[in-house]
Amino acid sequence: MTKMKNDKVCQYKLMASRDALTVIQGKWRIPIIISLTHGNKRFGDIQKDIEDISPKMLSQELKALEESKIISRKLYDSMPIMVEYSLTPLGISMQKLLDELLKWGIHFRNEIVGKKKTLKRQLN
Repeated sequence: MTKMKNDKVCQYKLMASRDALTVIQGKWRIPIIISLTHGNKRFGDIQKDIEDISPKMLSQELKALEESKIISRKLYDSMPIMVEYSLTPLGISMQKLLDELLKWGIHFRNEIVGKKKTLKRQLN
């Protein structure tokens, strides 16, 4: 591969990575997506899954994920009005990424966090 072609491939990969990170950035978006991988849920159900998230933050993040076409929001014409969130096909396509992120998170926890705990026990 020529240097010029290699540079273009690199730039394309960097742009695509930035796009992906923009969609999943922050503390709450991945947990919300993971919650919805377990089925369609109402606002309160998602909030129960992610205990630390405030209603305001959950609402903001759901709107952002909806704008990015990762989740969809369905409004039911019932009394009381019911809203349900689900993953779109684009959101479902993230499953392999989430699986790999989980594997890496377990590896990281074992390598770094586990070693820190072991070291702390040794020092005490």
